[in-house]
Order: sequence, then structure tokens, then C-alpha cells
Amino acid sequence: MPNSDEIHLPSFETVRPDFAQGSVFFVGTATVLLRYAGFTILTDPNFLHAGEHVYLGYGLTSERLTQPALDIEALPPVDFCILSHYHGDHFDRIAEEKLSKALTIVTTKEAARALSGKGFTAPRALDTWKSVTLEKDGARVKITSMPGRHGPPVVARLLPEVMGSLLEFQPREGGTALRLYITGDTLVFDGLKEIPKKFPEIDLALFHLGGTRIMGMLLTMDAAQGVEAVRIIQPRRVIPIHYNDYTVFKSPLEDFKKAAADAGFEDRVIYLEHGHLYNFEVSENRIRRAA
Repeated sequence: MPNSDEIHLPSFETVRPDFAQGSVFFVGTATVLLRYAGFTILTDPNFLHAGEHVYLGYGLTSERLTQPALDIEALPPVDFCILSHYHGDHFDRIAEEKLSKALTIVTTKEAARALSGKGFTAPRALDTWKSVTLEKDGARVKITSMPGRHGPPVVARLLPEVMGSLLEFQPREGGTALRLYITGDTLVFDGLKEIPKKFPEIDLALFHLGGTRIMGMLLTMDAAQGVEAVRIIQPRRVIPIHYNDYTVFKSPLEDFKKAAADAGFEDRVIYLEHGHLYNFEVSENRIRRAA
């Protein structure tokens, strides 16, 4: 596993990085394609089809209820992958078989070890609050591991190590044009309160919801916890993902929509169906200050 704090990515084609606009394409579960500043980023690759089952450990499985918006063969060239944790609904057998073994994957230490054992040559492991910077065609993205806890304390140690991710897109070192946060599969806990203290201005956030329950225990944020996390993190815009896809997801998106509206957050939440694209813009003033 590489130890450098900066990784230079190869260019598929040399283009001037565009910091003015970007997009989020929702594939399904926690899988999105994020395009911004010349980077194409894949998150938590899950390409199983409806009716197929994923193994969750300890003899437990869950059936997928939805189709991915595209198959893995239809992916464009990907610069790197963000993997919140090594669970079958976040890095499935299709990803293991068909993603390039040389793909840079930023993830936890536990996941990086597992990926190395599967033949992947470029996992990059991060401890909480540690960072790595990836550079391509003069643009930079600094990725910092955020706190996450995949279940109540009594069972968290039995579940995969999980991380959130903060992506800071930089025209130059130290300047930030866009700050994007991905929660990972976490519950609300005290560690999340440290995030706005260190990063008080988050432009866009991808929230893993779904209210995953196994043997009655809540393992990912349900509607109430999702709204509480919005209160804590205070992102300018929120896109819910990781909902309605598996039988273990017990808190449907409609519950979050109601809870967010009741909390007065409807103006900051963007709802994407599978296969839908969210286009966003970054102001010239923001880019100029970052540069």
C-alpha cells in the first residue's frame, strides 16, 4: 500500500480542469459517479442486480431490491475510488472482479488490507483525520478521513471499520473551490460533532441513510438520525443515498423526506432517483479566492 501523502494520477486526456461546474450521478446504494475539476470519482461500487444477494458476514445475507442505474462495464474511465468500508453492499463481487486492480482506492486500513489480499495494488489507507492529496492536470483533491461508527458501541467492533470522507478540490495547494463530505455508513455519535469544528463550510454532502437494521440493531442512519446529522454538519446542500436498495434497509426515503421537511431542511436537500444527475456550479468569486 502506498505511503506517500500525495499521489499523481495519470491523465486519460489532458484537459484544463473545470472548477466552475460538476455533477453527481446516482448509480444506486452508496454508488455515485462524481465529476469535478477534471476528476471522475467512483464511490462504494455496488453493481449487483435486483434479486441477487450480498453477504454481510456472520452468515447473514440481504437481497437487492433495485437495479443499478448502469452496469460496471458502462463506467467511464475512473481516476480513483472512495470506499467507506469493506462490506458486500459497498464493494461487491462484481467490483472485485471487474475494476482495474491498479485503481487507486482511498479507504480504511482494514479495507486496504482486504483489497491487497484480492490483488488490488493501489489501496490508500487513512486513519481518522489523516489526508492524502491526489493531483491530475494541475488540479488537486485533498481527501481527509472523517469519523464514522457503523453501529452501537456494543457491536461496532464486530462490524467493518468505516470512515467518512471530506474532499477538498484545490486549484492550488491550500485553496479550496469546493468542499464535499460523504458520511459513509455511520450512525450519529459524538465524533460527528468534531467535523463542523474543523470544517465549518461544507458545500455538498452525500448522506448514507436507509436505517439498516440487523437483528433489531440500527447500523446506518434512519430518517431521524439523518436529520440530526444535517443539524450537526450543516452542509449547504445534501443528497441522500444508500436507501431502499436492500431488504436490510428499514427506513425508506419517504420517511426522511417528511422528517427533513418538518425540520425546515427541504430547501437544502436534493433528491436523486437512481440514474438521475445533479449538476452544480461554483461561483467565479469562490474559484478566484481559491486560486
